[in-house]
Amino acid sequence: MYPGMMGWWRQGHKYGRGHSGGASCEAAECSPGDDHGERGWRSHWGRHRDEVSASHEHDGDFGHFGVRRPLRFLAHKLELDDAQVTELARILNELKTERAQAAVDHRRSTAAIADAIAGESLDEAKLSGTVAERVKTAERLRDAVVRAIARIHALLRHDQRERFAYLIRTGVLGI
Repeated sequence: MYPGMMGWWRQGHKYGRGHSGGASCEAAECSPGDDHGERGWRSHWGRHRDEVSASHEHDGDFGHFGVRRPLRFLAHKLELDDAQVTELARILNELKTERAQAAVDHRRSTAAIADAIAGESLDEAKLSGTVAERVKTAERLRDAVVRAIARIHALLRHDQRERFAYLIRTGVLGI
């Protein structure tokens, strides 16, 4: 048995193969697969199994571009060569930086909107300026995404572009 499984194995035997330990069940009352409580062994293992399979599946947990896992995921799914991986890393890093800056700008504008509302009277000039800055931030982020997609398009071969489009179309990859 794999050493990492020993804890779950012991917990399963301790709690009677799916029982939480608090319930007093006789063999005649319950089947071995019954789960009586939040801490039942089977429910614990089921949750862990789902988490492990989701983290190792590499198909459903890449909502936004980042740098490390999306890069490995795309390199694997699109069968990229080393030069393509290097350039894609640059593109994704720049996009990640733009998204981080947009998040900072959003937090800053949220604070400025709250300040405009908090006064005795509404400071409409400050509010409209803050909202205009938020729109500019969204436009900069939009332009960064368009540039990144254009660079990725130029980087990929035709068959890789088709697979990339499929990943976006099916929702496996979000932009």
